[in-house]
Amino acid sequence: MSSLAENVRNHRRRMGWSQEQLAEEADLSVGVVRKVEQGGDARVETLHTLARALGTTTSSLFATEVPDPVRAAEGDGPRLAELRRALMPPVGLSEVLVEPPQPVDPAAIQRDIDDAHSLYHADRYDSVAKKLPGILSASEAAVVTAEDEDARQQAAAVRAGAFLLAGKFLTQVRRYDMAYHALSQGIREAREVGKTGMAATGVVGLAWLLLRQDRFDEAERLATTTASEVEPRISSATQGELAVWGELLQRAASAAVRNNRPDVAREARRMTATAASALDSEHVNFPEHWTTFGPVTAETKVIEDLALIGDSRGVLRRADEGPVGAKALKRFGRTSANNWDRHRLDVAQAHARLGSHQDAMDELNSIRRTSPEWLKHQMMARYVMEDILTKRKRTLTTGMRDMASHLGVTG
Repeated sequence: MSSLAENVRNHRRRMGWSQEQLAEEADLSVGVVRKVEQGGDARVETLHTLARALGTTTSSLFATEVPDPVRAAEGDGPRLAELRRALMPPVGLSEVLVEPPQPVDPAAIQRDIDDAHSLYHADRYDSVAKKLPGILSASEAAVVTAEDEDARQQAAAVRAGAFLLAGKFLTQVRRYDMAYHALSQGIREAREVGKTGMAATGVVGLAWLLLRQDRFDEAERLATTTASEVEPRISSATQGELAVWGELLQRAASAAVRNNRPDVAREARRMTATAASALDSEHVNFPEHWTTFGPVTAETKVIEDLALIGDSRGVLRRADEGPVGAKALKRFGRTSANNWDRHRLDVAQAHARLGSHQDAMDELNSIRRTSPEWLKHQMMARYVMEDILTKRKRTLTTGMRDMASHLGVTG
């Protein structure tokens, strides 16, 4: 397998370009191009920019190489230990001896899952991490102690929901291997008990995970295929069915735009708009689908596309108008806290790229006031802060230093 450096170099040579010409076409410095071709690290955003200039997909530049050695201080250590045990118990030639499980009411477990969802969307990640082991263990006990097939099917559906919740949380805190295990288990179990909508919701989450791992081809294919399988008849579809379909189309569009497939992205966004326009407001039902969906969510993702292609002025032109404007928010309702905060991060990044550092800081501080834990887990927030630290010519304000400390960014 060719290295990243070789892939970029080979594509450049096929175009007949020098490093200077590639830098000019990509609107990057020659130093960045040289660094990439010499084997240096590069953000995915930089590779996306190079792919656009070279007329290829972002994925075509990726490579499979030996990762850097893991430092001894890295890893979770004792953190998430209980969740890890509940989600991935030891597997041997015979069952591991444990205390006989006590019967558990699936309805009580579902209430705990709903409560944990509320905690998740309230930015209380520590509380979710503490609740999840008990939820997973209880859902396993409910399946094992079910007295008949109907009870087992009911318990299995609840366990699928527990797995999907765990996958959502673990993806958010970037524990991707654990998240994949939880999501795949949840999708399979939901399929087996005939809960197609729940399984499709799990696919929304898995596509999000694949996006976070830069697996754009797979994310697009998975989301597109599943969207085709669950496409509803709009005239008779429930709001939940429209929301799941729209969420899948959003994942397909997000993968395509990151992979430099603009035509595919535009068509997926068009279909997303169709799903959103069929809803008269933001639809919220976390047990039924992944997050909120409606006209506001769809517009924030269109603006996100502009951010991804580097159109900062376009982001700022649309950031407070149309479905995301104040009047529209009163009519449609606000998207989920996570989606709204991500939208405002796009706005912060646009300000930073245009040199408006205080405006960028105002956005970061606004997010921090409502979602401090969420912000800590956002790579984009760290990138924005790093750009400010690198490019600001005047002395950093106290607020800038405090935000850098909150995000773990050092100048």
